[in-house]
Amino acid sequence: QVQLVESGGGLVQAGGSLRLSCAASGSIFSISVMGWYRQAPGRQRDLVATITSGGNTKYADSVKGRFTISRDNAKNTVYLQMNSLKPEDTAVYYCNLNLLPMYNYWGQGTQVTVSS
Repeated sequence: QVQLVESGGGLVQAGGSLRLSCAASGSIFSISVMGWYRQAPGRQRDLVATITSGGNTKYADSVKGRFTISRDNAKNTVYLQMNSLKPEDTAVYYCNLNLLPMYNYWGQGTQVTVSS
């Protein structure tokens, strides 16, 4: 069983920065694909960024150049550095651990609110 615990969300003004963290329990973190997703009210949950076990990253077009995903396998933690935040970045951000075909886990989510 894997548990994911996000932290770092909050209220920030447009143009500001936040750093999200997601700490994972268990022993499969280092071989898993880790991702950040977000869900705004009334909308579907969308991919923000992913990072493979080897460090390859992928970003949604809307966050390229502003957000950076990284991981520390020694700490079983994945990060999302968010810069130049915009009001449209407001959402609940979810951490995901994926190791197909057997494992796909979600965190409880952390709220990010960007005021204009």
